[in-house]
Amino acid sequence: MSELAIDVVTISPVVVPKTVDAPDARVFVEMVRIANAVCLNDAGHDYLHEEPAEMLGSWHDQTDWVQLGFAAQRGDDVLGVVKMLIANQPDVSSLEFDLMVDPPHRGRGTEELLLAEVEREARERGIATIQTWTLHRPDDGGERLPSPTGWGSVPADTEARLQQANGFTLEQVERNSVFDLTGDLSPVERMLHDAEAAAGDDYRSVAWTSPTPPEYIDGFAYALSRMSTDAPQGGLVIDEQHWDAARVRRRDARLKAQGLTVSVAAVLHVPTGRVAAYNELAIADDPTGATQQFGTLVVKEHRGHRLGTIVKCANLLRWRTIASQSPRVSTFNAEENRHMLDINEAIGFVPASYAGAWKKVLEL
Repeated sequence: MSELAIDVVTISPVVVPKTVDAPDARVFVEMVRIANAVCLNDAGHDYLHEEPAEMLGSWHDQTDWVQLGFAAQRGDDVLGVVKMLIANQPDVSSLEFDLMVDPPHRGRGTEELLLAEVEREARERGIATIQTWTLHRPDDGGERLPSPTGWGSVPADTEARLQQANGFTLEQVERNSVFDLTGDLSPVERMLHDAEAAAGDDYRSVAWTSPTPPEYIDGFAYALSRMSTDAPQGGLVIDEQHWDAARVRRRDARLKAQGLTVSVAAVLHVPTGRVAAYNELAIADDPTGATQQFGTLVVKEHRGHRLGTIVKCANLLRWRTIASQSPRVSTFNAEENRHMLDINEAIGFVPASYAGAWKKVLEL
C-alpha cells in the first residue's frame, strides 16, 4: 500500500456475510452497488444489473471456485472493490478479477491500491497470469485499440489506458449483444425448424429447467467441461475445468441459492448419448429484469450441423413461456467467434456494448 495513501485509504478483505441483512453485510452490499454503477457508467445500460442476494448466493459455496474481495475505504465510505475468482484445482495457472472503483472516485489512486492486492494474492498463490475485463459503450469515438485476434477493438479510454499503464495487454474483444423478447418470434420458429431438419436424425433436442435431470447430468458435465477448451480464448490463459455429475449438482444448488431460474436447451448426439450443444438462459427474482445468457457451446466435433441455431432458438421460444415479462436477453461473444455472431445477428441480436480482455504475466 502506498505510504502517502495509508492514512487516507485502508484496504481490507470483504467479509462474506450469511445474509445481505446481516450486521457485517454492509461492505458486501456496497460491492454489488459499485459493480452495478460501474456497468451502468461504462457500458451505458443496466442489462448487467445484479442484486446483492444474487451475488452472495454464488459466494457461499466455494468448493469449485475461490472467490474473495478487497475493499478500499476512506472512513466508512467504500471507494472501490476488487473481487477475484480462482479455480479451486491443483493445476490452476490464472486468476481472474474485476476492478470496480465507484465512478465519482476514479483516477485518485484507488485503482492502483486494489491492483496491488491482486498481484500480492496471485504471487502468494504462485499464479503468474492475472486477467480482467473492461466494459465500453458501442458509440465511443476517438482512438481505438485493435484486438490482437484481428477481430474487434475497444476505445482507448481511461479504463483501457489504466490497464496499459499497469502492464496489461489487450488480448481479446467481446461483443455484448441483446435480443428484444417483446417482438415477433415467428422468425425464430422458422430458423429452429430449418436447423432441426438440417441436423438430421443423429441429433435430438431436449430442454429442462435447473436442476439438471439425472438422465442428462453426465452428458451436461461433459459439455460444460468443453467450454474451457472449445470456446475462443484469444491470448487469454484459460485453465481447463474438470466436471463431473457432483460438480453439476453443486452448480445447480448455487444457482438456486442465487434465486435464479435457469432454462437449458440442449442437443443430444443420439449414437453416444452425450450433450453436443447447449444454451442457458437465466433470470433473477425480478421478472421484469434482463435475462442473462450464461453459456452457449457446440462441442467442436459436432460443429457444422446448425446445432448452435437449434439451442439458441429453442431456448428463446421456451423462455417466452418461463419469463414472459423479461424484455431482453443479454449475451457476450468473442468478436472472432464469427459463426456464433452470425447466428445471433440472424436471430435479431444487436450490439449493446463491448468488453476488452486484459492479461498481465507476473514475475514470481
